[in-house]
Amino acid sequence: MSQSLFSIAFGVGTRNREGQWLEVFFPIPLLQPSPQLINRIQAILGYEGGNQMIDFNFAMAADLANALKYIAPEQSALLVRLAESRKPTVACVLEHDTQPVSVPEAYLKLQLISHRLCQPHEINLTDLYQILPNVAWTNRGAVDINEVAALQLEERIKGRMLDVFSVDKLPKLTDYVVPKGIHIADAARVRLGAYVGEGTVVLHEGSINFNAGTQGASTIDGCIASGVLIGADSKLAGGCSMSGDISNQPLISVGHHCVINSHAGVGISLGHRNTVEAGLWLTPDTQVNVVDDAQQLLKTVIASELALQDDLAFRRNPESGAVECIITRTE
Repeated sequence: MSQSLFSIAFGVGTRNREGQWLEVFFPIPLLQPSPQLINRIQAILGYEGGNQMIDFNFAMAADLANALKYIAPEQSALLVRLAESRKPTVACVLEHDTQPVSVPEAYLKLQLISHRLCQPHEINLTDLYQILPNVAWTNRGAVDINEVAALQLEERIKGRMLDVFSVDKLPKLTDYVVPKGIHIADAARVRLGAYVGEGTVVLHEGSINFNAGTQGASTIDGCIASGVLIGADSKLAGGCSMSGDISNQPLISVGHHCVINSHAGVGISLGHRNTVEAGLWLTPDTQVNVVDDAQQLLKTVIASELALQDDLAFRRNPESGAVECIITRTE
């Protein structure tokens, strides 16, 4: 068996009445764990290779905690706590970064991104939505949507209310991890699987989807779509970063010190120090007139040909309405 793994994590989650996983919380996921750790746990888990989801009980949790006490004390302490759980516990062992085939595997990969261990598009999330169940997220935790009505009645009989926050395949980020050094005004607008760089401020109208995020200190007051990574010291001011199907589309990146103004959107990767004026939606096939400082036309190209170039300002000509690009700084 290989002495290298892509990832391993121990977690606690929720199953529906039929025993199907709804979600899993992995507090301390590991990326590329050490061979020593692998050797210590494989016999206890009965792990024989490949990608496996292995349920474990109190006795196994205690054995794992003892085996990792000196080589991985943080994991050992976690397993001591998991041994106390009344909810189902699971070890997710991934030898390879392949397409997820189970709910625990999908949740582990999303949490690897949100723990900043992997950046968007560095991890295989192909057909993620086909794996994840639609879940009612409530004050009683995750509930199978087919079991909501019964729980609502049960809560009413006991003099309580079941508060359903959302019905979605993905929960909010902060129910699973709160990354260091961030500000999120409305936690419901940032989903698990978002990569939120240190120093990021997400304002009330800002949102970040899964497999998307910010590399560093940025101000987000618009929508970051799946598959988009915003550079440090940038500002998404009510605009939208657009992306297609993340399974087969390349990562859309936005460089450092960029500003995408309100009601604007980009569907191409931007270089550093780019600006997009308010209201301008820049798709890959948008016709763009490149002009000089004297407003003289240099060439006409589609927007995708300007991707990743630095020091550009995109705007609409106030008279003709044509999309223009001006080089704002030359070396």
